[in-house]
Amino acid sequence: MEQTLSIIKPDAVKKNVTGQIISRFEQNDLRIVAMKRIQLSKAEAEGFYYVHKERPFFESLTTFMSEGPIVVMVLEGEDAIAKNRALMGATNPANAESGTIRKDFADDIERNAVHGSDSAESAAFEILYFFSGMEIR
Repeated sequence: MEQTLSIIKPDAVKKNVTGQIISRFEQNDLRIVAMKRIQLSKAEAEGFYYVHKERPFFESLTTFMSEGPIVVMVLEGEDAIAKNRALMGATNPANAESGTIRKDFADDIERNAVHGSDSAESAAFEILYFFSGMEIR
């Protein structure tokens, strides 16, 4: 079984579609093994997205990610990383396939409703950024 991190971003939480997004994970054989609703500080958002610190969108992304509550969760299942990324859809919702989370709930390339780990290495870092081992069951 593989694990991945998923974040329901502030835009989707504000739209009150958290349950609909979670339902899509569960309907596609991804089990939630840890979950919590939190609000990141600007510094915490910068720490999480540090790999993008040289990118032009870093400032606006970290401001956005700290503007309201998020739901972070660890999803587990066979090929969880690839499955989650397929469910999310393309980063830019304009390019996302019909029926994906981003096509249905995202506003634009930055306010794109969800985040998901893109590799086993990033999943390992991202999960430990938000959860201790005792929180994952």
